[in-house]
Amino acid sequence: MKTRLWITLTFLLAGFFSTAQDKSMFRKETYISGNDTLPYRILMPLHYDASKKYPLVLILHGAGERGNDNEAQLVHGAYLFLKDTVRKNYPAIVVFPQCPAESYWSNVKFNYDNPGGARAFEFLADAEPTIAMKLVQELLYRLLKEYAVNKKQVYVGGLSMGGMGTFEMVRRNPKLFAAAFPICGGGAAATAPLMKKVKWWVFHGDTDDVVPASLSTEMVNALKMAGADVKYSLYQGVNHNSWDNAFAEPGLLPWLFSIHK
Repeated sequence: MKTRLWITLTFLLAGFFSTAQDKSMFRKETYISGNDTLPYRILMPLHYDASKKYPLVLILHGAGERGNDNEAQLVHGAYLFLKDTVRKNYPAIVVFPQCPAESYWSNVKFNYDNPGGARAFEFLADAEPTIAMKLVQELLYRLLKEYAVNKKQVYVGGLSMGGMGTFEMVRRNPKLFAAAFPICGGGAAATAPLMKKVKWWVFHGDTDDVVPASLSTEMVNALKMAGADVKYSLYQGVNHNSWDNAFAEPGLLPWLFSIHK
């Protein structure tokens, strides 16, 4: 009995340390602009060679992972990019910035004056970028200069607040990205024509009670009307955690890395 227990504990500890080691492969960095700071984690390709060019993937986390610990933003999605098969088949520079606790990726106004106190979202298409959006844009352009990035393979994706940030990031930088994959997010539908040259895969759960699926549906319809190439996965019976389904999609990375501007 003791031997069996010891073996079980050994496997559990091995798994724990393996997980910790994997996360540490995302190097801790900080971007500073004036009095503002943006922590971020960066995963470099295996055997990085500055004489080659690599895709760059920017992932924007949700509101629950905001802060300055430079850890929480890796909770969702990071381990997909740490898989041995992924690192071997899709060598890329992967960046997870962390939004400050007092900021938000997207410039959105929350309205609670609705029946039942339900939260409504108003995306401010004409407003200045938030501090977090300003910082992440500056960071991205710096990384494009510092590293050997294939400018035809720059991608962005994100979940919840990060899904909203994905739409806004593309809208503010329409010529930069080849593809985008917002998860349980939303955006200003009127800005869809600005984003029509980017290829999209949009994800949402149809029972989402935090960010209504109608926000993604509205963006998908607007993008299609503008002539964009859009895929839409609306998961039946899935609530707000549709990122679990999206990151488990076997076709996500093959689709993403096949796209060039």
